[in-house]
Amino acid sequence: MAKRPVFEEISDDKASRPAIQTGMIDAAPKGARKAIRLWMIVLFILVAAMIALGGATRLTGSGLSITEWAPVTGALPPGSDADWQAEFDAYKQIPQYAEVNPDMDLAGFKQIYWWEWSHRLLGRVIGLVWAVGFLGFLITRRIPVGWTSRMLTLGVLGGMQGALGWWMVSSGLVAGMVRVASYRLALHLGLAFLILGLIAWYANQLSRSEAELLRARRAGERKLFGMSTGLMHLAFVQILLGALVAGIDAGRQYTGWPTMGGEWIPAAIWDAALGWRNFFENPALVQFIHRMAGYLLAIFAVVVWLRARRSPHPVTRGAFTAMIVMVAVQVGLGIMNVLHASPLSLALTHQLGAIALFTLIIRARHHARYPFETSVRGDRK
Repeated sequence: MAKRPVFEEISDDKASRPAIQTGMIDAAPKGARKAIRLWMIVLFILVAAMIALGGATRLTGSGLSITEWAPVTGALPPGSDADWQAEFDAYKQIPQYAEVNPDMDLAGFKQIYWWEWSHRLLGRVIGLVWAVGFLGFLITRRIPVGWTSRMLTLGVLGGMQGALGWWMVSSGLVAGMVRVASYRLALHLGLAFLILGLIAWYANQLSRSEAELLRARRAGERKLFGMSTGLMHLAFVQILLGALVAGIDAGRQYTGWPTMGGEWIPAAIWDAALGWRNFFENPALVQFIHRMAGYLLAIFAVVVWLRARRSPHPVTRGAFTAMIVMVAVQVGLGIMNVLHASPLSLALTHQLGAIALFTLIIRARHHARYPFETSVRGDRK
């Protein structure tokens, strides 16, 4: 057998070279990450608008104007005078009309009806946008590996939200009730923010490839991620408490700050006759807890921000700075709402502030888990 020379020319024939085998992450199908992220952003905007419109519906006292749940036929508003009169007659049968709006005429009823109808219509639009997007990506097989269940979860939660919304409305149609039960309102709003938070997290995940996320996770800051997770949970609890305040109009009953009715701890904070229901029905206690939780949230946010300032990643530091600025804005909006008895414009701005703050916390948390790589010059890679 002939010996091969030590020095041998290397062939330039590329066809003879073996194909380079890449890792499993690179070999796996990527799917339509950018398109799905855009779809997620559209859903985020719609859900945020849904939360704001729901707040306006509650603040205008319109939530009980439609007294039946008709997911399909209810998509069309009354088309004739007779239809409008039938809807108005149905509204006259519930306690809210008799005890709160006995002097309301048909023109006044139409005003509150359109708020609630628009709120329900937007819910249907969100469901349609989700279904068209999910089925489109599924049929064309453009969903990245591991994302089908996540996208399906959003649809399931959306369906649950519709059912929960009617469960909430039905609580205000029974004898002795002139508004929906505050705890059901809190659950309804809480699920809306859960959906919004998942969409925000997914959109952040889809902004980079799986390979980039894997590399970034190795540089993640575990302690900062844990602290921001705790902050996110506390913000979620504060949102639920805000819904309890809104559900019984507690924000309009104690309009002083920093005291409540001239007292640091209001004398009416506990009604023995209510027992455990004080936590849902006593305006003094509900607003007091909401205020205290707000102070705690602000203090904890400052602690997390101070920790984030030590992060070696400029983008992460910037994300937490944006978060703490929004905390200051939201605290200011809360105080203004208390001082002015929560007028519609201020109350809606405060609710939009909650959406912005919750989203910024989730964004900062994502950067703590998956920081952007930076070069020596500080440029983001």
